Amino acid sequence: MEPNRERLRTPRAAGLAGIVFAVLLAAAIVLMRLAIPEGAAEAGDALGPSRRRAVRAALELVPFAGIFFLWFMGALRAQVGEREDKFVATVFLGSGLVFVATMFGAASAAGSILDDQQPSAFGRNFAYTLLTTYSMRMAAVFVFATSNIGHRLGVIPRPMAVIGYAAGLVLLFAGPAFPWSELVFPAWSAMISVHLLRGRMRSRPQPADVV
Repeated sequence: MEPNRERLRTPRAAGLAGIVFAVLLAAAIVLMRLAIPEGAAEAGDALGPSRRRAVRAALELVPFAGIFFLWFMGALRAQVGEREDKFVATVFLGSGLVFVATMFGAASAAGSILDDQQPSAFGRNFAYTLLTTYSMRMAAVFVFATSNIGHRLGVIPRPMAVIGYAAGLVLLFAGPAFPWSELVFPAWSAMISVHLLRGRMRSRPQPADVV
């Protein structure tokens, strides 16, 4: 009975962590986009008090988003277990860690904006470049790897894997040319997390089945 309980706990941990991560990352992106609508285009404008508060709130959310993403990634990997393909699993792990690193770098660059009364174009442009060009492309690789592993092992159904590949393509090629495209990643994470939670509920044994 104990191994079965452990197998049930892991999808729940992945699902809950993924949902929290998706909410935190989406909130941080929305706050940053509203505070600095055009990235570096408004570099000559000083940030008003309301925009500074929005940026500060986004920066406070990012570390927690990173923590829950690591939990989400670890729980997903535990769900795969010994069945994982070593090559794809390495891409999965590496892309996830680089995503977190670049996301933290983008947050640090955005934080430098708060130190200046007249923020430079460099700080804003650097933050958006890290987020949209590097961080989101690492997220695309993570989505591809997760969809591949999940579909091959039967954890993710084929239609959901196809959606994952499409989301990965958007994240890989949209970049800064399509503002708000970063929200595709938290939306995909939420979709996978809800699927894992629903799967856990369907596989929960009835009281009569428990020995």
